[in-house]
Amino acid sequence: MEFGEKLQELRKARSLTQEQLAEALYVSRTAVSKWESGRGYPSIDSLREVSRFFSVTIDELISPDEVVSAAQAEKRSFAHGYTSLVCGLLDVLSALLLVVPVFGNGNEGPTTVSLLALTGVSPWVRAAFAACVGATVLCGFCELVASRADGGWGKVVLAAGVALSDAGVAVFILARQPYAGIICFALLATKAVLLWRRDR
Repeated sequence: MEFGEKLQELRKARSLTQEQLAEALYVSRTAVSKWESGRGYPSIDSLREVSRFFSVTIDELISPDEVVSAAQAEKRSFAHGYTSLVCGLLDVLSALLLVVPVFGNGNEGPTTVSLLALTGVSPWVRAAFAACVGATVLCGFCELVASRADGGWGKVVLAAGVALSDAGVAVFILARQPYAGIICFALLATKAVLLWRRDR
């Protein structure tokens, strides 16, 4: 018998709803539902709580194969959360483009200025730069939230962050702003390495 079936059997033997069990274990009802349906496994700490709550051993709850599967799932979950966290921080870090002097200002004043001080380009180009940086920073904050949340939207936000980094590199290089383009490319390359290592 699989863990989910055992958990459901134990819960029903005590005449508990999923919500009541979730409250007793200090987890969400969704987590209990996932465990019972076999769509997920509890963390080691939650497994200990289930064991204590029902006064059974962990060996009675979960088979050795399920332990390995649960450990692999937890490792994948940690790797995905870590990657989202670091990618989010990198995207938020792109806010430095607002204040670090990396933009060529043409023939006006100093040769390089920050985005906030940029005057040597048309207002539309400057607005496009600001929109690109702003969207990337906003996406970075969403990635930080997604790294702590349980759900599939983290992949979407992470993909959006990579797409925005790609767009930033393209926009800055096409607008002949090589320093800003190099910074965005470095952040994008770091993300690519993190994603590659996560999926290995």
